[in-house]
Amino acid sequence: MEREDPLKRIEREESERKERNKDLKNVMWVLIVVAVILAAALAFVWMQKSKLIGELNIEKQELTEQIVSLQSDYATLSSDYDTINSQLDSSREEVAQLIERIKKTEATNRSKIRQYERELGTLRSIMRGYITQIDSLNTLNQKLTVEAANARREAAEQRKRNEQLTSSVDKLTEQVAAGAVLKARGLKLEAYNSSDKLTDRSSRVVRMLATLSLVENELATRGPVRVYVRVKDPDGMLLLDGTNASFNYGGEALAATASREVDYEGAEVEMSIYINNIPAFTKGIYTVEAYTLQSKLGSAELMLR
Repeated sequence: MEREDPLKRIEREESERKERNKDLKNVMWVLIVVAVILAAALAFVWMQKSKLIGELNIEKQELTEQIVSLQSDYATLSSDYDTINSQLDSSREEVAQLIERIKKTEATNRSKIRQYERELGTLRSIMRGYITQIDSLNTLNQKLTVEAANARREAAEQRKRNEQLTSSVDKLTEQVAAGAVLKARGLKLEAYNSSDKLTDRSSRVVRMLATLSLVENELATRGPVRVYVRVKDPDGMLLLDGTNASFNYGGEALAATASREVDYEGAEVEMSIYINNIPAFTKGIYTVEAYTLQSKLGSAELMLR
């Protein structure tokens, strides 16, 4: 085997060494470029992550502020109804618990943050429902209050009208009752002798006769009517004919000198009542009063000499 020339060998080795150094420099520059690219990529990723975390923290803060605002809205919401107040207390507790949970949750926990956002939306919807319900009940309560006031006013007016109507009816009833009372006219007392002739001499009188007319009255009750007469002598003593006639007038029992019953049908009726069986008559003024059970028909006088 031919031996290599030492000079050539040295030159060859030097050339190979330079070639290797060149390759190493190329590799080094490639590695430097790769390192720079990796550093830039890491810096970009870090910056993006920091930006995302910042955005998530802002989003968490905004969500927290919205929930705190909702808590304030719930605090100002009130009702006059126990059932709604109980439901409001329950919802307020849910809002307070939600605030505590979101404070303990990292902003990077996107699933929890999204869950809290949904719960916030639900609690807002519930609050709007409370507001609508309270407004409706308040409106209904105001309406019922107005209706109750109107009803009381109408009832008072109706009572007043009823009282006025009752008063009018009572007055009309009194008027009708007063109008229905029988009245008479032409009451007079006359004396007759034994020849059935008029006389004014007391010594000749054997009987007296009271005459009157029951006047026409469409309002009066139809049917039998008994008329009582009370005749008093000049000394004021009641004459009694022995029939023991009596009647009640004004709550008082009165003795009658005589009485007679007639059939009254609303038209005028003339009637006469004899006073018999009187032992003797004296000089002076005799008085006669005529009655029904409901009214006094009149009075008259007779002078005997």
